[in-house]
Amino acid sequence: MPNITPKSSIESKFRLSWNGFKSKLLLKYALSYILMFLIPLTFVTLLIYENAVSDLRKEIEQTNLNQLNQVKITIDERMNELQQITSRIAYDEKLSSYKFHDSYYSIEAIQALGNYKANSGILDDLFLYFHNDDTIYSYRGLADIDLVFGELYRYDNWNSKQIYRDLNEIKQPIIRPAENVTVNSRKNSTLTMLFPIKPTDLYPNATVVYMVDETIFTGVMDTILNSFSGNGYIFTQDGQLLSSSNREAEISPEIVHQLSTLKPGIHNMKLNGVQHSVVSTKSNDNNWSYVTTIPSYQFFSKVVHIQTLILIVFLVTVISGVVAAILLAKRQYHPIKDIIEFTKLSPNANIHARTRNEWEWIKQTIHEYNARIDDQIPFVRNQCLLLLFKHGKPNDPDIESMITRSGLEYPNGQGLYLSIILAWDVSAEADEVASIRHPMPEMLSELEFPDLEARIFGIEFNTKNQFALLVSMPAESTEPVHKRIEAVIEAIKIIVIDNAQVVPYFGVGLPYPDLDRMNQSFIEAATAIDNRIIGVNGRVTYFEQLQDISVTQTEAFWIPKKSFLKLKQSLKQGNETVANQVIDDMIKQIKEEALSPALLRCICSDLLNSMLSTSHELGVTDVFKSLDNYTAYTTIEELEVVLTDLTRRICDQVERNTESDQPSLIDDIVSYVDQRYADYTLSLEHIALKYSVSIPYLSRTFKDRTGMTFTQYIWQRRMDEVKRLLITTNAPLKEIIEQVGYLDTPNFIRKFKKETGETPGQYRKQNTNQENA
Repeated sequence: MPNITPKSSIESKFRLSWNGFKSKLLLKYALSYILMFLIPLTFVTLLIYENAVSDLRKEIEQTNLNQLNQVKITIDERMNELQQITSRIAYDEKLSSYKFHDSYYSIEAIQALGNYKANSGILDDLFLYFHNDDTIYSYRGLADIDLVFGELYRYDNWNSKQIYRDLNEIKQPIIRPAENVTVNSRKNSTLTMLFPIKPTDLYPNATVVYMVDETIFTGVMDTILNSFSGNGYIFTQDGQLLSSSNREAEISPEIVHQLSTLKPGIHNMKLNGVQHSVVSTKSNDNNWSYVTTIPSYQFFSKVVHIQTLILIVFLVTVISGVVAAILLAKRQYHPIKDIIEFTKLSPNANIHARTRNEWEWIKQTIHEYNARIDDQIPFVRNQCLLLLFKHGKPNDPDIESMITRSGLEYPNGQGLYLSIILAWDVSAEADEVASIRHPMPEMLSELEFPDLEARIFGIEFNTKNQFALLVSMPAESTEPVHKRIEAVIEAIKIIVIDNAQVVPYFGVGLPYPDLDRMNQSFIEAATAIDNRIIGVNGRVTYFEQLQDISVTQTEAFWIPKKSFLKLKQSLKQGNETVANQVIDDMIKQIKEEALSPALLRCICSDLLNSMLSTSHELGVTDVFKSLDNYTAYTTIEELEVVLTDLTRRICDQVERNTESDQPSLIDDIVSYVDQRYADYTLSLEHIALKYSVSIPYLSRTFKDRTGMTFTQYIWQRRMDEVKRLLITTNAPLKEIIEQVGYLDTPNFIRKFKKETGETPGQYRKQNTNQENA
């Protein structure tokens, strides 16, 4: 019997070496933090004590100036937004006087005006007025001017006659300072802005009226004052007070006017007998001035608070600095320890026993992982290619990210994607075929033609003597698409001839604007290569050419021949998604035609007969036992159900035939899940991608093999492992749950209790007691 070292002995030896290994790094951390705390803190405390007042004041004033500049930028953007809206309204044909006065177009014009109001986040209301008209328009409809500004909006210092005069005589924009406006018996402080249109005309014919709540302006000013008491002001280019935010006693109008004349910068002024810090800035867009005033005495109260706080922090740090440094060092070290423990969980982890410290260990491990990732990139790309060719781009964020990282998406903007299949003469001798196929993977696995702005990725697939390519190119180009495809094919042909001394056959699918329908293009390319007898010069066959094949009246009549060929090819590939899409397109064509019942029956029979013939070719003979069911349809909808069921049975059989070439495939998949069930990223989509099978087929066969769905199986494996760890270890519950790949601990506990009738803690206590007993 071989000698076996006890697990506990190994763990204890490793723990001793590990603790000694760890203490060196912890000591360095602790000493570093002690120096980092004490030396700077002592020096900074002395400086702060002498310079607190001036430094804090400068900081607050500079912060206020920066914030005031930001307020200026924000309000400038809002005003520019209103000017842009004015320009768009002026040149919007839907908002012409004719459209508003025409009963047919007036609703459309009002809706267009409402869109402008809805797209602005600062407008309370918006009106459009045409000169010498008694009616004014808004997103709500039209109304009399006296009604709008006499009943709906009532100004204290602006009556309807003055409003009517200003609306008709305005030549330049007018902005009224914030004033009380009565709206539905409630007073609101509102800014009213009048803009003539067209803005550049000497004689405008209309006026746009904007109404903006004053809080839009005062709100941003209040953010500057923050916890300080003080005032904020906005002045027009003429020195007129436009809006103000008062958080202390108001100052006299004379002093307010004096503030409007200040140059941009920081000033010290005495206001109402109190020394103030005054910050001013001016807009370059409209020459508006922005001013804030803050009493200076507030700075000193801040300084006293800081001095006390610094003294307390300094004393506490001197007394407990060493302890704090050690605790912080341990806390900083904990993520490093977690990383090392995590990497050791990998079955392929290589423990570097002779490394000097943990950082070197992590560095070596990362280098090893990078090397493994580089080795896996071609494999991942090939798996992604197989997935795209067979199922298209799945709706799975992780797999989408994998496809993007593999470089299969066109990197420079919107791309066009198509599939090309290469084949060569099947009559060649075996040695000759081998010599042709041998250089293909290396030759065509990844190509780039900068002159054509095209990228090509290739892969061998199960079909004998054929090679599949994914071609991507820019969607926008001066050259027609078919010319660019022809140039790519010619470039590929040259490479193949130079390296393999053979001219291959090309089957070309249709181009699509995204990778979602790459499986469609692949089926089309496979259909084209199977019908290469009609190819250009006997070598290149485009799927589009198949629609030009002449058909007799005994064939599909008006259904394109290429549709039948594409359906047959998708069934041969076992691609249920594409086959159902082709059937759906055919059924839609049939429904759109006005056919006699007799002719309609013939066409439907021809479609069913084509699928039965393909089924016979593929050896799917079980369907003929249900022939009566398939021919008993009475409507087009029933026929579609019949064809969909037939497609499913044929594609399932093709999948089983593929699996029969690898009898242990489903056993390998179950074994793979048993090994990786603790990986929280494990999903049905990832496994289908890894083993190149469809997701629906994998889901069905997995359940047939295990008696459970994929999700149920993963949950059961994790549950069994959690129960085992609860009984055999003292590890914390959260650590156990994360160890089996479940990240939501509260949700797991709820499901555990629902299944077992007790919490994990109760389960551990009860079963541990039973074992001890």
